Amino acid sequence: MPVLELITSSGFASLVGMRHALEPDHIAAVSTLVGRENGGFRAAWLGVCWGVGHTLSLLIAGLALVLVRREMPASLADTFEIAVAAMLIGLGMRSVLQAAWLGSKGPARIHRHRWIVHQHPGMPAHVHIGKWTFARRPLLIGAIHGLAGSGALAALVLTTLSSTAARLAYMMLFGLGSTAGMAALSGLLGWPLARLGAHENVTRGISFVVGCMSMVMGMLWGYPLVVRWL
Repeated sequence: MPVLELITSSGFASLVGMRHALEPDHIAAVSTLVGRENGGFRAAWLGVCWGVGHTLSLLIAGLALVLVRREMPASLADTFEIAVAAMLIGLGMRSVLQAAWLGSKGPARIHRHRWIVHQHPGMPAHVHIGKWTFARRPLLIGAIHGLAGSGALAALVLTTLSSTAARLAYMMLFGLGSTAGMAALSGLLGWPLARLGAHENVTRGISFVVGCMSMVMGMLWGYPLVVRWL
């Protein structure tokens, strides 16, 4: 029976994780990142970076809660949710400022080759994990989202699954499913945006609209939590 429970729960977890990637706050956050990518594959890789950060923080926090068989304190869960709201507002402001001040390719990096000084689109900040290179910003954004969702996920597996192995497998495959879902979503968003990238005014308009939507989402997300604290 535990083996059957492990198999069925793991398959379901992957599907739920893919659906989880389509939640409004996730879409808003990733949309602010992929708007200036020049191809669907690069945009999809940003989604993978988001998913890696999301899965790692989800597993670390969820594993701790499962091992001690406790739910996350409500005050700590609210803190993580407010962090998500603040992050959405910050990402939205960044996207709006890019639309106002920067060209269609985003931030430029200036450097010198002997006597010649020129600029080109700068590579986003990144980190290395083994042989893999991950964009730092989506990795961090995914990690914050993972912390915000870890309490609910741990509570779910504690109440519905009886074995520790099934609980851990569910969380792992939930994270992998959300990574796959976010990669697919980012790639789909990045492909048409890359086609529009040659039109600077269109690119700026998209950045402005996406930024405004992200700020509104962050305010709507955080307002009930702030009111609850006051």
